[in-house]
Amino acid sequence: MSAAPHPLHRLYSEHHSWLQAWLGRRLRCTHDAADLAQDTFVRLLARPAALEGSEVLREPRAYLTTVAKGLLVDFWRRGELERAYLADLALQPEALQPSPEERLAAMQMLRAVDVLMQGLTPKTRAAWLMSRLDGLTQAEIAQQLQVSVPRVRQLLENAMRHAYRLRFGATQ
Repeated sequence: MSAAPHPLHRLYSEHHSWLQAWLGRRLRCTHDAADLAQDTFVRLLARPAALEGSEVLREPRAYLTTVAKGLLVDFWRRGELERAYLADLALQPEALQPSPEERLAAMQMLRAVDVLMQGLTPKTRAAWLMSRLDGLTQAEIAQQLQVSVPRVRQLLENAMRHAYRLRFGATQ
């Protein structure tokens, strides 16, 4: 007597082709659709508790669509970042153009900052940007955001904790 297949295996074998076709219609690129379909199942693999939920088994395509839509948003946002970076590079003289390795490193850094920014509340994001990009002091940020200086300190600490969790994993 053989053991029942893992729920993800069943979900993959029954719905992978459908999901890839669904993504293909939205992306108009079979390669990107195949990558995002795989990423959808990898995301599910990282959340085994989700597979035990009845929603996944009752409405598997609705659940897969929800997960895939989140990945699509990330994919499109990364594309916008890349296009903006490349457009900016096109304005630079050829002598100042970075090497392919430097371009890759810059794109990876932009993606990491994008992930960081998306995980922050609007006020935390604003405080962090004012501090890091505008060079404002905590008192100036407090005035801009109409909050107290201790609250600004707290917002900046939240941003740092979030960045630490992204880089090193959960804190204790």
